Amino acid sequence: MLKINNLTAHYGAAQALFGIDLQINQGETVALVGANGAGKSTLLKCLMGLIKPSAGEISLNGKKVTSSSPAQMVRRGLALSPEGREVFSHLSVLENLQLGAIPLKLPKSETTLRIDDVFARFPKLHERQQQLAGTLSGGEQQMLAMGRALMAKPSLLLLDEPSLGLAPKITDEIFAIVQQLSRSGTTILLVEQNAARALSASDNAYLMANGKIVEQGKSRDLLNDPVLRSTFLGTASKANPAASRLGAAGLTNIRLEKTNMQLQNFMPAFTNEAELKTHQLAGLQWTVRHAYEGSAEYRKKFDQLNITPETIQSLEDLQKLPFTTAEDLRDGYPFPLRSVPFEQVVRVHASSGTTGKRKVLCYTQKDLDDWTDFFARCYQMAGVTPLDRVQIAVGYGVWTAGMGFQLGCEKIGALAVPVGPGNIDMQIQFLLDFQSTVFCSTASMALLMAEEIHKRGVADRIAVKKIIYGSERSSRSMRQKISELFGGAELFDITGLTELYGPGAGVECSEHDCIHYWGDYYLVEILDPETLLPLPDGEWGEMVVTSLCKEGAPLIRYRTRDITRIIPGRCDCGSILPRHSRIKGRSDDTIKFRGVNIYPSSIDTILSSVPGIGSEFQIHLTRDTAERDHLRLVVERAENVDPKRSPELSHEVTHQVKKQLLVSIDLELVDYASLPRSEKKSQRVFDNRIEDEIV
Repeated sequence: MLKINNLTAHYGAAQALFGIDLQINQGETVALVGANGAGKSTLLKCLMGLIKPSAGEISLNGKKVTSSSPAQMVRRGLALSPEGREVFSHLSVLENLQLGAIPLKLPKSETTLRIDDVFARFPKLHERQQQLAGTLSGGEQQMLAMGRALMAKPSLLLLDEPSLGLAPKITDEIFAIVQQLSRSGTTILLVEQNAARALSASDNAYLMANGKIVEQGKSRDLLNDPVLRSTFLGTASKANPAASRLGAAGLTNIRLEKTNMQLQNFMPAFTNEAELKTHQLAGLQWTVRHAYEGSAEYRKKFDQLNITPETIQSLEDLQKLPFTTAEDLRDGYPFPLRSVPFEQVVRVHASSGTTGKRKVLCYTQKDLDDWTDFFARCYQMAGVTPLDRVQIAVGYGVWTAGMGFQLGCEKIGALAVPVGPGNIDMQIQFLLDFQSTVFCSTASMALLMAEEIHKRGVADRIAVKKIIYGSERSSRSMRQKISELFGGAELFDITGLTELYGPGAGVECSEHDCIHYWGDYYLVEILDPETLLPLPDGEWGEMVVTSLCKEGAPLIRYRTRDITRIIPGRCDCGSILPRHSRIKGRSDDTIKFRGVNIYPSSIDTILSSVPGIGSEFQIHLTRDTAERDHLRLVVERAENVDPKRSPELSHEVTHQVKKQLLVSIDLELVDYASLPRSEKKSQRVFDNRIEDEIV
């Protein structure tokens, strides 16, 4: 859109700009950062035609505009909000705004419409429209200067030092508005001394000193890269902020107190697959010995098969080991598979299952530390940095989700906003107030939020750029809808299960065609769910996992019942970590509905407790055009029960399901013996939610 080539400028004999090259693409926010006297404002004045360059070329939308006048530049789509605001103090707010449209010679009706748009974006200006501009606060004057520039509906908005002289709280408001403008599609060139603010609010940046561009690149890279920080920003610390070159100019608000993400690399150090396999074999041997010596349940299983720790000499020996199932966890309740003394157990977590005995797992401090580290790895792979604000909308308490998302977020150095699930009004209020950049939830919750954001018309006022979701399957169409309604947010599917620490056991990468799983923490086998024999890479089967360093409750060949496939070869993202497809379904009859695991046996238990209800039922799962999941429970009345009792029975069944399973359903009562019978196992579950591809 805008291209500057080899631009120079002078004030008399003094040269202010030296061969500036700069480019801005449509829809970008580009920051120009530098201290006082760096030449930033001079460059803006050259762009607006206020100063004639000595040499070089300025092109706008492919046309040369180097010698254009200010009025011509405004008509071509540029507008400047100048340093120091420069409002007309003796005119009212309304009159200042009207001045912004004069160069365009607009009809009165169009001017009125544009003023209304400015007032909608700056409510404070609407309240003070008849007040003299000179009596406004500094922040309000800055809003007025920006509003006046927006009267031209610019294709490129130039903001010169918008935070200059403002209190931190007002600066927050101004930069929130800058980000809203960016999300609404306005192209912005942001000139700032406030380096941290400018870099965190922009896509790309140019660092300027002594009239020259000294560095350029992605804004996040410039702010997080330790080499660039030490060379351009210096080696300032919280105790000595002036040690940096920008700090010496008084720019001491950069978040140097947070460890750089690049210095906290959570990816493994392996350089090839052979090193990873060596690590895996050592981990497998340790796990088998640890389980054999520490768990009575495992020792009994091993002894029955004449297996000792010495049996494991290669990764292929994994197939000699017995399977572990969810039934083993329930049978060992409340401390199944415990392989350490009680004094080493520091926490327990439970699954979200709905059967009588939940799957409870115990953790040592090392288990929690490992979980936190590889959850931080998930955030790192998704591109989350210490500059992000992560709104966590998953369950807390005995469930693993909330703790995992929060500990991983804090480990990577991002700001955690632990809201928890539900409460849509508060979720949206926090998205607006905290300007959260990452949203974590189930897929259903993300869709619900996306629809509510769209309904309330606040998509251009939120800052969410990434959505990390898990706990249930989602189709491509559902993901696309969530992204679009969230204003183009990037989605990352995260995997995990309580038995294997919790969520965070793998995550979708930037290529968005696979899940990378943490092969340095656990092994994955893909087996035929009927024969339990290994399947070749690329074929769909049941995922079976074995932990490599889990102390409290190690897993050995645990049948997850999740259906997926191994994707061979190294990913285009460059990661050495192995990968599988997104979860396609389950090999058992467990269903996941709105983030809750539901077993048909749980439904059976509830129905058997309601007099007048028969034993036969069907569960029908569908997804509507708005991508919302629905559960229709079709139930027979008991034999000889009067149909007139249907309202009473319906109320009781729906109440008990809501009370015990924490979900709302649609109930359909039918006559006794109207549902099909079979000599074989009756089909109870009809899941028709996903009809398009998941991969």
